[in-house]
Amino acid sequence: MASIDKEVAAELLPFLRVYKDGSVERYLGSPIVPPSHEDPETGVSSKDITISENPTISARLYLPKLTQPNQKLPILVYFHGGAFIVESAFSSDHHRYLNDLVSQGQVVAVSVEYRLAPEHLLPIAYEDSWAAFQWVASHSMDNYADKEPWLENHGDFKRVFVGGDSAGANIAYNMTMRAGIEGLNGGVRIVGTFLTHPFFWSSKPIGSECTVEHEKSLPCRLWEHIFPGAPDGIDNPKMNPLGPRAPSLARLGCSRLLVSVSEKDELRNRGVWYYNAVKESEWEGEVELVELEGEGHAFQILKFRCENANNLNKRLVSFLLK
Repeated sequence: MASIDKEVAAELLPFLRVYKDGSVERYLGSPIVPPSHEDPETGVSSKDITISENPTISARLYLPKLTQPNQKLPILVYFHGGAFIVESAFSSDHHRYLNDLVSQGQVVAVSVEYRLAPEHLLPIAYEDSWAAFQWVASHSMDNYADKEPWLENHGDFKRVFVGGDSAGANIAYNMTMRAGIEGLNGGVRIVGTFLTHPFFWSSKPIGSECTVEHEKSLPCRLWEHIFPGAPDGIDNPKMNPLGPRAPSLARLGCSRLLVSVSEKDELRNRGVWYYNAVKESEWEGEVELVELEGEGHAFQILKFRCENANNLNKRLVSFLLK
């Protein structure tokens, strides 16, 4: 109720409102929940850890129920969605989703808590995510001190995966590209990357996207607020992987790539566009496209365990276990 008397500086509806005193009021996002020891439905254990205190970067780690004391499992570095401005690695929606994916996929997962805009403008989320990814990779090195026990004892650094949904899929793509260009600590290589409903955009509409006032579309307006002054604007390589200054897709730093889209998602055309571009590039990996009919954006989280959500999860599990 205190917000009634405040003066509004900017609105990004339906996500949030920014006030001139610097405060932010968010309207979307699920509640924060604590980690759990042996989730009653899946048996998955989770815990929260601090990766860096300055800057503040944290994560929620997930470990499935083990069949052997020293069992080695694939590692999944996961980035949550939320348009870079809402949601959290600690939110109930993503906690529930990752419990399920970790249980079925039998992976050790690191769900990264990157800092959100508009309090922390881009590219901060990308830098936080890269620092977290390099922290994970550092555990492959014999001389790395203060190793996290779950990663040290159960992580197989020859089976590292990266994934995310929506804005998190955008981050996962950018982390995979950066790994291909700069490399990861310890020489770690990414086996596979999955992008679920990836958040990509450009200054020119494609497919069935509206051609009238495209520059006023929600993705364009959002980008202006969360990355003001971005080189090339909405065609910045981080948002437009085919932009004028984007690195060649042949530099992608993974061996396999899975792109999933939904029929009724506004971002569907972008996912297909990206998939086709990778397929036609000189990248030497294996790329797949999965489309779910009759579903919208992020349905696998918002409509958790509906039939199509289960179907998509099975596809992701197959990708992780292959």
